[in-house]
Amino acid sequence: KMGNAESNAYQNHLSRFLPEEQSDIDGLFDTLSGSSGSAGAKNAKAAKKTVTLAALQARQSAHTREPLPEPMTARLYNGMKSIDLPGKSSGLSEQIAKEQFVIFMSNLLKGNADEKISIIMRMIAKTGGPLKGKQIQEFTEDLITSVVHVLSYRKELKGWSLENTRDSSSGVKALASELLSELKLPDGTKPLGSQLLETDFDQSVIEDWVYRVPQISVFLSVVIRQGLHVLHSLPDQTNDILNLVPHCKGVKGRGVVSLFDIPAIIYINSHLPAEMQHKWQLLFSSRLHGESFSQLCAHIVNKGPCLVIIRDLDGFLFGGFASHSWEVKPQFQGDNRCFLFSVFPTLAVYTYTGYNDHFMYLNHGQQTMPNGLGMGGQHGYFGLWIDSDYGKGHSKAKPRCTTYNSPQLSAKEDFTLDAMEVWAVGDAPESAGRKGKKSILDVDPQAQALLEMAGKSRQSEGLREPMEEDEEDD
Repeated sequence: KMGNAESNAYQNHLSRFLPEEQSDIDGLFDTLSGSSGSAGAKNAKAAKKTVTLAALQARQSAHTREPLPEPMTARLYNGMKSIDLPGKSSGLSEQIAKEQFVIFMSNLLKGNADEKISIIMRMIAKTGGPLKGKQIQEFTEDLITSVVHVLSYRKELKGWSLENTRDSSSGVKALASELLSELKLPDGTKPLGSQLLETDFDQSVIEDWVYRVPQISVFLSVVIRQGLHVLHSLPDQTNDILNLVPHCKGVKGRGVVSLFDIPAIIYINSHLPAEMQHKWQLLFSSRLHGESFSQLCAHIVNKGPCLVIIRDLDGFLFGGFASHSWEVKPQFQGDNRCFLFSVFPTLAVYTYTGYNDHFMYLNHGQQTMPNGLGMGGQHGYFGLWIDSDYGKGHSKAKPRCTTYNSPQLSAKEDFTLDAMEVWAVGDAPESAGRKGKKSILDVDPQAQALLEMAGKSRQSEGLREPMEEDEEDD
């Protein structure tokens, strides 16, 4: 259609898309170029169709609420504009040609770090060139904000919402800081804090960062697919986007506001084993089930791998991932997939060091051994500890927890618990007591927990009615 102007590069980029993807991209370009509607465009029939920033913004504001925040629309436009076409002086035209549009889509959705980087540089700053840490930080925060916004707008949060999770604004900053902490200068040093904001980073450093931090590419892909509503319905070759947010179960109609925020859910979910990333189910919430250690045990024992999250009275949020079902016993359990994490004031995951195998521990009602729930470190000196005298805990790390290399996670070494949640991740184990009739033990979790502590098996286990699993509106 485009005659001789069609470059080989353009054809190569086009060929990366399946036929149905090509028609999706063509349709989007036609919509955007048609909506520019200037008189010049109408009478210049010979001229090729182009897209302007105004058209991109109009596409956004045609909806009652924009799918993408305005700063991100401008960044996408700058990215498209940055693509040099052979034989054209770059950067002079304010309009985006079809070739630029297709190459932009191809590089960001199908390209490697090398192909993405010059576009990302221009999305960070129109001028290109070495970039200040502060500019990269603003871009990263815009990107994460846009992901949360567009997933909420498109109803793609899978049962999570901005109403049933913690406010995302501090989570956006925390996730951006965590991703930026991976920026490395050529000599291998990582500038942090205020030093990072003033440091100059050149293209090779940022390319290395995009290569090592997969979230940047995944988030860009979500922003383009869901924000511009292109290729969003076609199956993707990667699972990155599929399990970006896990399905949320067990909160519907219960008025729960989770201790997690959306950016933290996305980040921590990405660190779970792949087969556990598709679903989280609320097992225990101190606000729903009361502040009692035996209630906690009753709700989490034998329920499969779990995430535990705690808020202390100072507002610090932290927790751990237990890779195995919790069992009440005086020995350590779990394996090296367990980790500890912090959500606020910083977002970070701390993984196995190889120093010891003190992954997870749950005990109750014993005279000789500590009673409580612990992860990492050792007795009396856990990386994370909740005492069976519910409400007290500690996070000891001078200077780091031996098992997970985590720092002190709570504001004070010995903390008071403000709230706690436990989420089962992945599919529930077959043995999670889903069979048969309800027994008296379900009515009295204390009795159930006491039996388990005494090591007695539950004779009524086979006579239970199936537990209802909350079906969310996905």
